[in-house]
Amino acid sequence: MSQVLDAPPRTAAPAVAPAELAARYGLTVSGARPTLPAYVGQLWQRRHFITAFATAKLTAQYSQAKLGQVWQVMTPLLNAAVYYFVFGVLMNTKHDVPDYVPFLVTGVFIFTFTQSSVMAGTRAIAGNLGLVRALHFPRAALPISFSLQQLQQLLFSMGALVVILLCFGVPPSLSWLLVVPVLILQFMFNTGLALVMARLGSKTPDIAQLMPFVLRTWMYVSGVMWSIDAVLKDQHLPHALQVLLECNPAAVYIDLMRFALIDSFRAGQLPHHVWAWAVGWALLAGVGGFIYFWKAEETYGRG
Repeated sequence: MSQVLDAPPRTAAPAVAPAELAARYGLTVSGARPTLPAYVGQLWQRRHFITAFATAKLTAQYSQAKLGQVWQVMTPLLNAAVYYFVFGVLMNTKHDVPDYVPFLVTGVFIFTFTQSSVMAGTRAIAGNLGLVRALHFPRAALPISFSLQQLQQLLFSMGALVVILLCFGVPPSLSWLLVVPVLILQFMFNTGLALVMARLGSKTPDIAQLMPFVLRTWMYVSGVMWSIDAVLKDQHLPHALQVLLECNPAAVYIDLMRFALIDSFRAGQLPHHVWAWAVGWALLAGVGGFIYFWKAEETYGRG
């Protein structure tokens, strides 16, 4: 008994911080945001998933319709027909615009590319919560794949656009090769916007109800149905407003595509430094949108 009473008390083991204990055994926080280079690497590893997902979504989009994939071309063409009747015929905006039908259809197709990318990005996370919560993958893959889906749809529409150009007497030329860099820059811009809207939409789903009104207003000021160059020549608008109209990113990409495809759309109708604006908008939206989305990577699908 005396030996038990005289035994020295045991000292408690020193407390170890959870972070130190995790580091000791090579553990990391579940769902932690990776570094930006690591995140880019993860996306590159899943590039095949991104393209396959985009193609599958495009195929399934009109799977229930009897005309199927024909609606990929018919939808923007019907929109162009409505705009031609309202703006070209009733409002007579075609009066000062040579080759008005190719002019209008090009504007509709190119703006629809941006419009659809933004709307798809808005629902990229909020509309795919089951996928986000069930699987571990870089969440940026979703808005990027939706933007790629819209690019694929635009390429289908471009075939119809070429037919329209030829039917209205617009001859093929070497300038048509400029379509490739224009689409690359616009795709970067659209993807950046889709990433921004995906983050905003993941926290505020109601933003998807607001965006159609914002995008419709954007379309009306982007020279889709009317010539910005003709309006600026005939009106004495404030200089700041002229700059806003000319440097509007949607108008920049529309004007470059018209310059590439339509012979009567001359270089003099383009804003000053238009290529610099196109590259600048692509880098600002693409890089900035990607970083903005990445900073909230660990929050998507939670709450």
